[in-house]
Amino acid sequence: MHLTPEQQDLGRRNFRRALAGTRAGAILDGATLPRGSLTGGPVRLGYVGVGVQGRNVLNRTDPAFGEPRALCDVNPAQLAKANEVLARSSRPAPPHYADWREMLQKEDIEGVVIATPLSTHAEITAGCLEAGKHVLCEKMMAWDEAGCERMAQAAVKAGRVLEIGYQRHYNRIYEAAYHGVVKAGVLGDVYHARLVWHRNADWRRSEAPPSPDYDPSRWGYPTFEHLVNWRLYWDYSQGLMAELGSHMVNVANWYFGAAPQAVQASGGVERHKDGGREVPDHVYATFEYPQDRTVMFSSIESNALEGHYEAFLGTRATLILTDEREAYLFEEGERGSALAAALEADGDGTNGRPPAAQESRSETAPAFGGGEPYRVEVARFCLAVRTGQPVACGAGEAAHSARACIRANQSLLQKKRLAV
Repeated sequence: MHLTPEQQDLGRRNFRRALAGTRAGAILDGATLPRGSLTGGPVRLGYVGVGVQGRNVLNRTDPAFGEPRALCDVNPAQLAKANEVLARSSRPAPPHYADWREMLQKEDIEGVVIATPLSTHAEITAGCLEAGKHVLCEKMMAWDEAGCERMAQAAVKAGRVLEIGYQRHYNRIYEAAYHGVVKAGVLGDVYHARLVWHRNADWRRSEAPPSPDYDPSRWGYPTFEHLVNWRLYWDYSQGLMAELGSHMVNVANWYFGAAPQAVQASGGVERHKDGGREVPDHVYATFEYPQDRTVMFSSIESNALEGHYEAFLGTRATLILTDEREAYLFEEGERGSALAAALEADGDGTNGRPPAAQESRSETAPAFGGGEPYRVEVARFCLAVRTGQPVACGAGEAAHSARACIRANQSLLQKKRLAV
Protein backbone atom coordinates (compact mmCIF):
# COMPACT_ATOMS: atom_id res chain seq x y z
CA MET A 1 0.00 0.00 0.00
CA HIS A 2 1.61 3.22 -1.17
CA LEU A 3 0.61 6.58 0.28
CA THR A 4 2.33 9.91 -0.20
CA PRO A 5 3.61 11.67 2.94
CA GLU A 6 0.65 14.05 2.66
CA GLN A 7 -1.80 11.17 2.44
CA GLN A 8 -0.17 9.44 5.38
CA ASP A 9 -0.48 12.56 7.51
CA LEU A 10 -4.10 13.07 6.53
CA GLY A 11 -4.95 9.41 7.18
CA ARG A 12 -3.33 9.50 10.61
CA ARG A 13 -5.15 12.68 11.60
CA ASN A 14 -8.47 11.26 10.43
CA PHE A 15 -7.91 8.11 12.45
CA ARG A 16 -6.98 10.01 15.60
CA ARG A 17 -9.92 12.39 15.26
CA ALA A 18 -12.39 9.58 14.73
CA LEU A 19 -11.30 8.18 18.09
CA ALA A 20 -11.04 11.47 20.02
CA GLY A 21 -12.92 11.46 23.32
CA THR A 22 -13.97 7.82 23.02
CA ARG A 23 -12.99 4.58 24.74
CA ALA A 24 -11.17 3.71 21.52
CA GLY A 25 -9.03 6.82 21.94
CA ALA A 26 -8.10 5.71 25.44
CA ILE A 27 -7.16 2.30 24.06
CA LEU A 28 -4.94 3.91 21.44
CA ASP A 29 -3.24 6.01 24.11
CA GLY A 30 -2.45 2.88 26.13
CA ALA A 31 -4.88 3.47 28.99
CA THR A 32 -6.04 -0.15 28.94
CA LEU A 33 -2.61 -1.81 28.79
CA PRO A 34 -1.94 -4.26 31.65
CA ARG A 35 0.12 -2.64 34.37
CA GLY A 36 1.15 -3.21 37.95
CA SER A 37 1.42 -6.63 39.50
CA LEU A 38 -0.76 -9.69 39.82
CA THR A 39 -2.45 -10.70 43.04
CA GLY A 40 -1.01 -14.09 43.76
CA GLY A 41 2.25 -13.24 42.03
CA PRO A 42 3.48 -13.89 38.50
CA VAL A 43 2.19 -17.03 36.80
CA ARG A 44 4.78 -19.80 36.75
CA LEU A 45 5.37 -20.60 33.09
CA GLY A 46 6.99 -23.31 31.01
CA TYR A 47 7.94 -22.59 27.40
CA VAL A 48 7.71 -25.39 24.83
CA GLY A 49 9.45 -24.41 21.60
CA VAL A 50 12.00 -21.62 21.89
CA GLY A 51 12.83 -20.98 18.25
CA VAL A 52 12.43 -17.48 16.82
CA GLN A 53 8.75 -17.14 17.74
CA GLY A 54 9.15 -18.78 21.14
CA ARG A 55 12.05 -16.50 21.99
CA ASN A 56 10.01 -13.46 20.93
CA VAL A 57 7.39 -14.38 23.50
CA LEU A 58 9.96 -15.33 26.14
CA ASN A 59 11.88 -12.09 25.66
CA ARG A 60 8.73 -10.00 26.09
CA THR A 61 7.34 -11.80 29.12
CA ASP A 62 6.78 -9.09 31.72
CA PRO A 63 8.22 -10.36 35.03
CA ALA A 64 5.31 -8.71 36.84
CA PHE A 65 2.95 -11.13 35.11
CA GLY A 66 4.87 -14.27 34.14
CA GLU A 67 7.90 -16.10 35.51
CA PRO A 68 9.84 -18.51 33.24
CA ARG A 69 10.30 -21.72 35.24
CA ALA A 70 11.34 -24.14 32.47
CA LEU A 71 12.33 -24.21 28.80
CA CYS A 72 11.70 -27.11 26.45
CA ASP A 73 12.90 -27.70 22.88
CA VAL A 74 13.99 -30.75 20.92
CA ASN A 75 16.90 -28.73 19.49
CA PRO A 76 19.58 -27.93 22.11
CA ALA A 77 20.85 -25.04 20.01
CA GLN A 78 17.53 -23.22 20.47
CA LEU A 79 17.73 -23.68 24.23
CA ALA A 80 21.18 -22.08 24.22
CA LYS A 81 19.81 -19.09 22.30
CA ALA A 82 16.94 -18.79 24.78
CA ASN A 83 19.48 -18.61 27.62
CA GLU A 84 21.12 -15.70 25.82
CA VAL A 85 17.77 -13.90 25.60
CA LEU A 86 17.26 -14.25 29.34
CA ALA A 87 20.83 -13.23 30.13
CA ARG A 88 20.45 -9.95 28.23
CA SER A 89 17.79 -8.90 30.73
CA SER A 90 19.69 -10.37 33.71
CA ARG A 91 17.19 -13.18 34.20
CA PRO A 92 18.40 -16.61 35.31
CA ALA A 93 18.20 -19.58 32.95
CA PRO A 94 15.60 -22.08 34.15
CA PRO A 95 15.94 -25.87 33.74
CA HIS A 96 16.02 -27.28 30.19
CA TYR A 97 14.06 -30.19 28.76
CA ALA A 98 13.75 -31.94 25.43
CA ASP A 99 10.45 -33.66 26.28
CA TRP A 100 7.50 -31.53 27.37
CA ARG A 101 6.00 -34.43 29.32
CA GLU A 102 9.09 -34.65 31.50
CA MET A 103 8.91 -30.90 32.06
CA LEU A 104 5.32 -31.19 33.30
CA GLN A 105 6.26 -34.01 35.66
CA LYS A 106 9.28 -32.31 37.22
CA GLU A 107 8.51 -28.60 37.27
CA ASP A 108 6.09 -26.58 39.39
CA ILE A 109 4.40 -24.63 36.61
CA GLU A 110 0.87 -23.28 36.17
CA GLY A 111 0.85 -22.36 32.50
CA VAL A 112 2.57 -23.40 29.29
CA VAL A 113 3.49 -21.21 26.31
CA ILE A 114 3.67 -23.29 23.12
CA ALA A 115 5.52 -22.15 19.98
CA THR A 116 6.33 -25.43 18.25
CA PRO A 117 5.75 -26.58 14.64
CA LEU A 118 2.07 -26.44 13.73
CA SER A 119 1.61 -30.20 13.44
CA THR A 120 2.46 -30.61 17.16
CA HIS A 121 0.09 -27.99 18.57
CA ALA A 122 -2.87 -30.27 19.22
CA GLU A 123 -0.94 -33.05 20.97
CA ILE A 124 1.10 -30.77 23.21
CA THR A 125 -1.76 -28.40 24.01
CA ALA A 126 -4.20 -31.17 24.85
CA GLY A 127 -1.58 -32.95 26.94
CA CYS A 128 -0.79 -29.81 28.95
CA LEU A 129 -4.47 -29.03 29.51
CA GLU A 130 -5.15 -32.60 30.61
CA ALA A 131 -2.29 -32.21 33.09
CA GLY A 132 -4.12 -29.23 34.59
CA LYS A 133 -2.03 -26.48 33.01
CA HIS A 134 -3.30 -23.32 31.34
CA VAL A 135 -2.08 -22.89 27.76
CA LEU A 136 -1.09 -20.00 25.50
CA CYS A 137 -0.49 -21.56 22.08
CA GLU A 138 0.90 -19.58 19.18
CA LYS A 139 -1.07 -19.39 15.94
CA MET A 140 -2.35 -21.15 13.84
CA MET A 141 -4.41 -23.17 16.31
CA ALA A 142 -3.76 -26.61 14.81
CA TRP A 143 -2.71 -28.35 11.60
CA ASP A 144 -6.20 -29.74 10.97
CA GLU A 145 -9.77 -29.25 12.15
CA ALA A 146 -9.67 -32.39 14.29
CA GLY A 147 -6.73 -30.91 16.16
CA CYS A 148 -8.63 -27.67 16.81
CA GLU A 149 -11.56 -29.64 18.18
CA ARG A 150 -9.30 -31.73 20.39
CA MET A 151 -7.73 -28.63 21.89
CA ALA A 152 -11.06 -26.91 22.51
CA GLN A 153 -12.59 -29.96 24.17
CA ALA A 154 -9.53 -30.49 26.36
CA ALA A 155 -9.76 -26.91 27.64
CA VAL A 156 -13.44 -27.26 28.49
CA LYS A 157 -12.97 -30.61 30.20
CA ALA A 158 -9.98 -29.39 32.23
CA GLY A 159 -11.54 -26.02 33.08
CA ARG A 160 -8.34 -24.26 32.09
CA VAL A 161 -7.52 -21.18 30.02
CA LEU A 162 -6.71 -21.76 26.35
CA GLU A 163 -5.56 -18.71 24.42
CA ILE A 164 -4.31 -18.66 20.83
CA GLY A 165 -1.61 -16.06 20.17
CA TYR A 166 -2.82 -13.77 17.41
CA GLN A 167 -0.74 -10.66 18.17
CA ARG A 168 -3.10 -8.26 16.41
CA HIS A 169 -5.62 -8.84 19.21
CA TYR A 170 -3.09 -7.32 21.61
CA ASN A 171 -2.06 -4.46 19.33
CA ARG A 172 -3.75 -1.27 20.49
CA ILE A 173 -4.04 0.07 16.94
CA TYR A 174 -6.16 -2.90 15.88
CA GLU A 175 -8.24 -2.84 19.05
CA ALA A 176 -8.82 0.91 18.81
CA ALA A 177 -9.68 0.64 15.11
CA TYR A 178 -12.23 -2.08 15.86
CA HIS A 179 -14.03 -0.12 18.58
CA GLY A 180 -13.64 3.41 17.19
CA VAL A 181 -13.98 2.84 13.44
CA VAL A 182 -15.37 -0.57 12.51
CA LYS A 183 -17.87 -1.12 15.31
CA ALA A 184 -18.79 2.57 15.33
CA GLY A 185 -19.90 2.33 11.70
CA VAL A 186 -17.47 4.95 10.42
CA LEU A 187 -16.74 2.91 7.29
CA GLY A 188 -20.37 2.57 6.25
CA ASP A 189 -21.17 -0.73 4.54
CA VAL A 190 -18.08 -2.80 3.84
CA TYR A 191 -18.27 -5.23 0.93
CA HIS A 192 -14.59 -5.76 0.30
CA ALA A 193 -11.35 -6.16 2.24
CA ARG A 194 -7.86 -6.72 0.93
CA LEU A 195 -5.23 -8.66 2.89
CA VAL A 196 -1.65 -8.51 1.57
CA TRP A 197 1.58 -10.00 2.90
CA HIS A 198 4.29 -9.72 0.25
CA ARG A 199 7.97 -10.48 0.80
CA ASN A 200 11.06 -11.00 -1.32
CA ALA A 201 12.30 -13.87 0.78
CA ASP A 202 12.87 -17.57 1.18
CA TRP A 203 11.65 -19.57 4.14
CA ARG A 204 14.41 -22.15 3.78
CA ARG A 205 16.94 -22.02 6.60
CA SER A 206 20.46 -23.37 6.72
CA GLU A 207 21.53 -24.68 10.11
CA ALA A 208 24.00 -27.31 11.28
CA PRO A 209 22.86 -30.10 13.63
CA PRO A 210 23.65 -29.38 17.29
CA SER A 211 25.97 -32.41 17.36
CA PRO A 212 27.27 -34.98 14.86
CA ASP A 213 25.17 -37.74 16.42
CA TYR A 214 21.94 -35.74 16.78
CA ASP A 215 18.95 -37.89 15.71
CA PRO A 216 15.75 -35.93 14.93
CA SER A 217 13.80 -39.09 14.10
CA ARG A 218 13.03 -39.43 17.79
CA TRP A 219 10.82 -36.38 17.38
CA GLY A 220 9.19 -37.43 14.12
CA TYR A 221 11.53 -35.74 11.63
CA PRO A 222 13.38 -38.02 9.18
CA THR A 223 16.27 -35.56 8.82
CA PHE A 224 17.55 -32.49 10.61
CA GLU A 225 16.66 -30.48 7.50
CA HIS A 226 12.99 -31.45 8.00
CA LEU A 227 13.15 -30.23 11.59
CA VAL A 228 14.77 -26.90 10.71
CA ASN A 229 12.60 -26.32 7.63
CA TRP A 230 9.34 -27.81 8.87
CA ARG A 231 7.40 -24.89 7.34
CA LEU A 232 8.22 -26.22 3.85
CA TYR A 233 6.50 -29.59 4.27
CA TRP A 234 2.79 -30.44 4.37
CA ASP A 235 3.27 -33.03 7.13
CA TYR A 236 4.16 -30.29 9.61
CA SER A 237 2.91 -27.05 8.07
CA GLN A 238 0.01 -25.31 6.35
CA GLY A 239 2.39 -22.88 4.68
CA LEU A 240 1.86 -19.19 4.04
CA MET A 241 -1.87 -19.47 4.67
CA ALA A 242 -1.19 -20.55 8.25
CA GLU A 243 1.93 -18.63 9.18
CA LEU A 244 0.92 -15.31 7.60
CA GLY A 245 -2.61 -15.54 6.23
CA SER A 246 -4.26 -16.78 9.40
CA HIS A 247 -3.23 -13.56 11.20
CA MET A 248 -5.09 -11.52 8.61
CA VAL A 249 -8.08 -13.80 8.21
CA ASN A 250 -8.43 -13.65 11.99
CA VAL A 251 -8.66 -9.85 11.76
CA ALA A 252 -11.25 -10.04 8.96
CA ASN A 253 -13.32 -12.45 11.06
CA TRP A 254 -12.99 -10.19 14.08
CA TYR A 255 -13.92 -6.99 12.24
CA PHE A 256 -16.78 -8.59 10.30
CA GLY A 257 -18.06 -10.59 13.26
CA ALA A 258 -18.30 -13.61 10.97
CA ALA A 259 -16.32 -16.42 9.36
CA PRO A 260 -16.07 -17.05 5.62
CA GLN A 261 -18.55 -19.39 3.99
CA ALA A 262 -16.50 -20.40 0.95
CA VAL A 263 -13.03 -19.98 -0.55
CA GLN A 264 -11.34 -20.26 -3.92
CA ALA A 265 -7.53 -20.37 -3.86
CA SER A 266 -4.62 -20.83 -6.25
CA GLY A 267 -0.83 -20.70 -6.20
CA GLY A 268 2.14 -23.00 -6.06
CA VAL A 269 5.90 -23.30 -5.78
CA GLU A 270 6.61 -20.65 -8.38
CA ARG A 271 9.98 -19.18 -7.44
CA HIS A 272 11.95 -21.42 -5.09
CA LYS A 273 12.17 -24.60 -7.16
CA ASP A 274 14.94 -26.01 -5.01
CA GLY A 275 13.74 -29.60 -4.74
CA GLY A 276 11.83 -31.13 -1.86
CA ARG A 277 9.84 -28.03 -0.96
CA GLU A 278 6.11 -28.81 -0.85
CA VAL A 279 4.17 -25.77 0.38
CA PRO A 280 3.59 -22.92 -2.12
CA ASP A 281 5.71 -19.78 -2.09
CA HIS A 282 2.88 -17.84 -3.79
CA VAL A 283 -0.75 -18.09 -2.66
CA TYR A 284 -3.90 -16.21 -3.63
CA ALA A 285 -7.28 -16.75 -1.95
CA THR A 286 -10.73 -15.21 -2.28
CA PHE A 287 -12.95 -15.69 0.77
CA GLU A 288 -16.73 -15.24 0.59
CA TYR A 289 -18.30 -13.87 3.77
CA PRO A 290 -21.94 -13.37 4.77
CA GLN A 291 -23.68 -10.13 3.72
CA ASP A 292 -22.06 -10.21 0.27
CA ARG A 293 -18.59 -9.45 1.60
CA THR A 294 -15.47 -10.59 -0.26
CA VAL A 295 -11.99 -10.76 1.23
CA MET A 296 -8.95 -11.23 -1.01
CA PHE A 297 -5.63 -12.46 0.41
CA SER A 298 -2.30 -12.75 -1.36
CA SER A 299 1.13 -13.72 -0.12
CA ILE A 300 4.15 -13.87 -2.40
CA GLU A 301 7.85 -14.45 -1.85
CA SER A 302 9.17 -12.70 -4.94
CA ASN A 303 8.53 -9.00 -4.32
CA ALA A 304 8.29 -6.85 -1.17
CA LEU A 305 7.08 -3.57 -2.65
CA GLU A 306 3.62 -3.68 -1.06
CA GLY A 307 4.77 -5.09 2.28
CA HIS A 308 1.88 -6.21 4.44
CA TYR A 309 -1.41 -4.51 5.27
CA GLU A 310 -5.14 -4.98 5.76
CA ALA A 311 -7.54 -2.62 3.98
CA PHE A 312 -11.27 -2.44 4.70
CA LEU A 313 -13.07 -0.53 1.95
CA GLY A 314 -16.46 0.88 2.96
CA THR A 315 -19.12 2.97 1.29
CA ARG A 316 -18.22 5.95 3.50
CA ALA A 317 -14.54 5.45 4.31
CA THR A 318 -11.49 3.20 4.04
CA LEU A 319 -9.41 1.86 6.93
CA ILE A 320 -5.84 0.78 6.18
CA LEU A 321 -3.63 -0.97 8.75
CA THR A 322 -0.01 -1.24 7.64
CA ASP A 323 2.91 -3.24 9.04
CA GLU A 324 1.02 -3.66 12.36
CA ARG A 325 2.24 -0.15 13.26
CA GLU A 326 0.09 2.45 11.52
CA ALA A 327 -3.59 3.10 10.85
CA TYR A 328 -4.96 5.42 8.18
CA LEU A 329 -8.56 6.49 7.70
CA PHE A 330 -9.83 8.14 4.51
CA GLU A 331 -13.32 9.33 3.70
CA GLU A 332 -14.47 8.28 0.26
CA GLY A 333 -12.58 10.25 -2.39
CA GLU A 334 -10.34 11.90 0.16
CA ARG A 335 -7.05 10.44 -1.09
CA GLY A 336 -7.67 12.06 -4.45
CA SER A 337 -9.61 15.25 -5.12
CA ALA A 338 -10.44 16.07 -1.51
CA LEU A 339 -6.81 15.79 -0.48
CA ALA A 340 -5.70 18.00 -3.35
CA ALA A 341 -8.33 20.57 -2.43
CA ALA A 342 -7.20 20.57 1.18
CA LEU A 343 -3.60 21.13 0.21
CA GLU A 344 -4.53 23.99 -2.12
CA ALA A 345 -6.87 25.73 0.35
CA ASP A 346 -5.96 29.29 1.33
CA GLY A 347 -3.38 29.30 -1.44
CA ASP A 348 -0.62 27.97 0.78
CA GLY A 349 -1.52 24.32 1.21
CA THR A 350 -2.15 24.71 4.95
CA ASN A 351 -5.89 25.46 5.17
CA GLY A 352 -5.07 27.86 7.96
CA ARG A 353 -3.13 25.26 9.97
CA PRO A 354 0.59 24.73 10.41
CA PRO A 355 2.12 22.56 7.67
CA ALA A 356 1.46 18.87 8.28
CA ALA A 357 5.12 18.11 8.73
CA GLN A 358 5.28 20.65 11.57
CA GLU A 359 2.24 19.38 13.47
CA SER A 360 2.93 17.75 16.79
CA ARG A 361 2.95 13.96 16.87
CA SER A 362 0.02 14.09 19.32
CA GLU A 363 -2.16 15.23 16.41
CA THR A 364 -1.60 11.94 14.62
CA ALA A 365 -1.99 8.28 15.45
CA PRO A 366 1.39 7.11 16.75
CA ALA A 367 3.16 4.08 15.34
CA PHE A 368 3.03 0.99 17.55
CA GLY A 369 3.85 -2.66 17.18
CA GLY A 370 7.25 -4.17 17.73
CA GLY A 371 7.43 -6.06 21.01
CA GLU A 372 4.47 -4.49 22.79
CA PRO A 373 1.79 -6.86 21.43
CA TYR A 374 3.82 -9.86 22.59
CA ARG A 375 4.18 -8.37 26.06
CA VAL A 376 0.46 -7.66 26.24
CA GLU A 377 -0.35 -11.13 24.90
CA VAL A 378 1.47 -12.88 27.75
CA ALA A 379 0.27 -10.40 30.38
CA ARG A 380 -3.39 -10.83 29.42
CA PHE A 381 -2.99 -14.59 29.39
CA CYS A 382 -1.61 -14.40 32.91
CA LEU A 383 -4.47 -12.12 33.95
CA ALA A 384 -6.93 -14.68 32.60
CA VAL A 385 -5.19 -17.39 34.67
CA ARG A 386 -5.20 -15.33 37.87
CA THR A 387 -8.50 -13.45 37.61
CA GLY A 388 -10.68 -15.29 35.11
CA GLN A 389 -10.63 -12.29 32.78
CA PRO A 390 -11.84 -13.39 29.30
CA VAL A 391 -9.11 -14.11 26.78
CA ALA A 392 -8.74 -11.96 23.67
CA CYS A 393 -8.75 -14.85 21.19
CA GLY A 394 -10.00 -18.16 22.49
CA ALA A 395 -10.58 -21.52 20.88
CA GLY A 396 -13.78 -20.54 19.07
CA GLU A 397 -12.39 -17.55 17.20
CA ALA A 398 -9.07 -19.26 16.49
CA ALA A 399 -10.73 -22.39 15.14
CA HIS A 400 -12.72 -20.32 12.62
CA SER A 401 -9.49 -18.74 11.36
CA ALA A 402 -7.76 -22.11 11.13
CA ARG A 403 -10.65 -23.74 9.30
CA ALA A 404 -10.71 -20.98 6.69
CA CYS A 405 -6.97 -21.29 6.01
CA ILE A 406 -7.03 -25.09 5.93
CA ARG A 407 -9.89 -24.96 3.43
CA ALA A 408 -7.97 -22.42 1.34
CA ASN A 409 -5.05 -24.83 1.03
CA GLN A 410 -7.42 -27.65 0.13
CA SER A 411 -8.97 -25.42 -2.52
CA LEU A 412 -5.53 -24.63 -3.91
CA LEU A 413 -4.57 -28.30 -4.10
CA GLN A 414 -7.94 -29.46 -5.49
CA LYS A 415 -8.23 -26.47 -7.84
CA LYS A 416 -11.86 -25.76 -6.96
CA ARG A 417 -14.06 -23.57 -4.81
CA LEU A 418 -14.82 -25.13 -1.42
CA ALA A 419 -17.33 -24.42 1.32
CA VAL A 420 -15.81 -23.37 4.63
